[in-house]
Amino acid sequence: MTKTEVLHNLKEKFKAQIIDIIERSTRRIYIEINSCAIVEIATYIFKNLGARFSIASGVDVYSHMEILYHFTFEDINVVITLRVKLDKKKLEIDSLTSVFKAADWIEREINELLGINFKGHPNLIRLLLPDDWPQGVYPLRRDYKEWDKNAIRDRGV
Repeated sequence: MTKTEVLHNLKEKFKAQIIDIIERSTRRIYIEINSCAIVEIATYIFKNLGARFSIASGVDVYSHMEILYHFTFEDINVVITLRVKLDKKKLEIDSLTSVFKAADWIEREINELLGINFKGHPNLIRLLLPDDWPQGVYPLRRDYKEWDKNAIRDRGV
């Protein structure tokens, strides 16, 4: 399957859920989608089109939170990133752990560091932060305020 065929399939099958498609280069494509369609589109890319889930990343941009889900099509050397924008007043999205196990730890990390709830995740427990880190304090948010006045955080969290 070629890059053109992959994009055509996605556009045809999910045209109502796709907000925008941006080709950053011949090998990098960003597809912004409605958040309610993440499980359906990710399942299709993973199971039907044969892409590998590489990683997800969360970003706090001023007006909203974004989650970027990166999928690699190794046979055609293309990375497709699904971009989902979440309203800061309702930081939740369906978990992808039922689609592929690789979503488990990265969803826990994004939950812990940005406060995004992954509905249906089987075990949203801490992964990175120490046990004494207060609930509701998310170190990768733009509005983060240091809670421990004795902490020296010159090497990350």
